[in-house]
Amino acid sequence: MGGGQHRQGIAFGLLDGGRGLVSFAFGWLGILIFSILLVNEIEVSSLLERKEAYRYVVLICSIIITLIGVLLIIVLKDNPNQQTSSPRIISTRQVFGNYLKVLQLPSVWLLMIIILCAYTGYKITDIYSQYANEVMGYNETDAAAIGSNLLGIRIIIGIIIGLLADKTRSSLMMIISFAITIIGALIFALGFIEAHTTILFGFTIITVATGVYAFRTLYFSAIQEGKIPMAVTGTAVGLISLVGYTPDIFMGPAMGILLDDSPGALGFQKVFLMLAIFALIGLIASYLFHRLNTKQLPQDL
Repeated sequence: MGGGQHRQGIAFGLLDGGRGLVSFAFGWLGILIFSILLVNEIEVSSLLERKEAYRYVVLICSIIITLIGVLLIIVLKDNPNQQTSSPRIISTRQVFGNYLKVLQLPSVWLLMIIILCAYTGYKITDIYSQYANEVMGYNETDAAAIGSNLLGIRIIIGIIIGLLADKTRSSLMMIISFAITIIGALIFALGFIEAHTTILFGFTIITVATGVYAFRTLYFSAIQEGKIPMAVTGTAVGLISLVGYTPDIFMGPAMGILLDDSPGALGFQKVFLMLAIFALIGLIASYLFHRLNTKQLPQDL
């Protein structure tokens, strides 16, 4: 693994911190373009004017991404002088054998559950700006700024959690992160936040974001702690991802149903209650993962 035996946490922390930096930059670029192209203040702008400004945001960001892709093709060209070894051909039987080996590892099953629950929380960050607009009464530009600023927090969290994971254990940091997520989610779910509780709103979204973004660092830094053999790490990551990233499929429709069935603050409370339930399941799985691999430590020493 790229971070070496004892630097997995910071390696994944820097990776996700960098992704957070790019997301933060693009988020603020979009807000800047949107605000410049609006002729009038957003409160008095027509729907047509806002749609036209948003169209240019998408167009300009698409052009930038295309240019970055072209630049990567130019910069990362294959070096004809570099000698590369021929890829080792693996038979279908060996592939299925690897799958069977991986499926016999309890750590793999627990990581599937952990990442599924954690990624559910990550998908819920999509509605922070919508919450700020519909419940807190922010205008569209200020609400979008809330989401972009949280992406900036992701940079700091990634590096700090990565360092802590290397100093302690990834599983311990996962337990703490789920506990933080549960606290923040319950504050939302129990209806403590109202339009006038701006400070509590800010504190709570930072709390939930801290718990959720921490997992972006911890997802696969726990592979080594789970005693998954290096020879089948790729197979393990593939299977874990197959289950762990399913919130990409079901979270959008699930949140849409809850928000449509209960318009206003109540719908958002149900969404965050769902987050609290998933976080509790993830907390239990993280504790079992931590306990399982704590028992295995003496054998490895």
